[in-house]
Amino acid sequence: MIKIKKGDMVKVMAGKDSGKTGKVVQVLPEDAKVVVEGLNILKKHVKPTKRNEKGQILEFSAPVDSSNVQIVCPKCNKITRVGFKVLTDGKKQRICRKCKEVL
Repeated sequence: MIKIKKGDMVKVMAGKDSGKTGKVVQVLPEDAKVVVEGLNILKKHVKPTKRNEKGQILEFSAPVDSSNVQIVCPKCNKITRVGFKVLTDGKKQRICRKCKEVL
């Protein structure tokens, strides 16, 4: 189960971009991966498909494994694990484990 959602600020803990922070653009729960804006940039060489078209090099953000990122709490600005709090009406809220604020 991935506890990270689209729009969360995360810090990469492992890999070539370790130590950098960015915003989650896409979550891929079936692969347990997340796409972080501006991180894990890959280049793809594309051949021309039509006669008058030019070949090009595309740059895109590749998915990062969700175990290699941690959420940055917007209140205390620290990296944290995600906890859950059950409200009286049965809904669950994600909370910061350090400052106990709602994420």
